[in-house]
Amino acid sequence: MEFERTDFVSVPVTDMARAKAFYRDVLRLHSPDWDDGWPEIETGNVSLYLVDPTVMGQEFAPHTAPIALRVNDVAEAKKELEARGVEFAGEQDTGVCNMAFFSDTEGNSLMLHRRYAP
Repeated sequence: MEFERTDFVSVPVTDMARAKAFYRDVLRLHSPDWDDGWPEIETGNVSLYLVDPTVMGQEFAPHTAPIALRVNDVAEAKKELEARGVEFAGEQDTGVCNMAFFSDTEGNSLMLHRRYAP
């Protein structure tokens, strides 16, 4: 067996309307199916799939390892999101990349990310 690629990453939510509003209106990400019960959000290479795990008989637990959203300029993107009400939990420069950490409305960990060194 050979895995071809990762098609999507499931993002667990408890309040679908609230989560859709965050990803659509705050992060301004694109989805061809916002009106569907399970929207798939396009991020350029891997889609984010909003899913309520309780509908499938599972418990809700937010992601604690951040999903890295690549941006051109972390500081500028952070400033833009702060103006839309996003609160950040910290920043880090690893010597290879810049990161700024925040959470969505459901408690899932996200980060703005930009690699600047090889």
